[in-house]
Amino acid sequence: MRLKFLTRWLAAAMAGVLLGTVSALAAAPGSVEAVWVPRHISFFYQGFTTHYSCDGLRDNIHEMLSKLGAGDLKVEEQGCVSLVGVEPFPGVRVTMQVLVPAASEHGRKAGPAVAAHWQKVVLMPGNAGFEEQGNCELIEQFKESFLPLFTTRDIRYASNCVPHQLTFGTHLSAEVLMPDAPPAHGR
Repeated sequence: MRLKFLTRWLAAAMAGVLLGTVSALAAAPGSVEAVWVPRHISFFYQGFTTHYSCDGLRDNIHEMLSKLGAGDLKVEEQGCVSLVGVEPFPGVRVTMQVLVPAASEHGRKAGPAVAAHWQKVVLMPGNAGFEEQGNCELIEQFKESFLPLFTTRDIRYASNCVPHQLTFGTHLSAEVLMPDAPPAHGR
């Protein structure tokens, strides 16, 4: 009889500890319930200072979108006519998933919620080197075309881009809603 009582008491105590731990984790500071939603965009780059091949533009866009936490990311070349070298107006077609708060208008219509948090992402640091500053026109256009597709806050941006000149001072960073755990199913 005592063993049965002790076993039940221990099971109840362990359940209480487990529920307290789960509740504490779920309510972690900065934790946000979010859902994945689809985004699609076609983008054509127009620059005077730096020119890209289709592969080069595709790789740069893919890298920046990956840094921002895009899931199920597909970046395909578009509008390319040269087999090798730079293109006058290279383009990409992007299909991806991004996180939005579950309580938002788009979030209420989406799938299951995941735990997320705000994370600072630097796409171009203020002290970027000479070669990286050559991407200032791409950073400028990326900010206008792609950044609004993500859930962001505290965007820090400045640009000193001058056509046909390499200048210093361009930078872009933002806090982005990111998943707490790596996304499942290739997201």
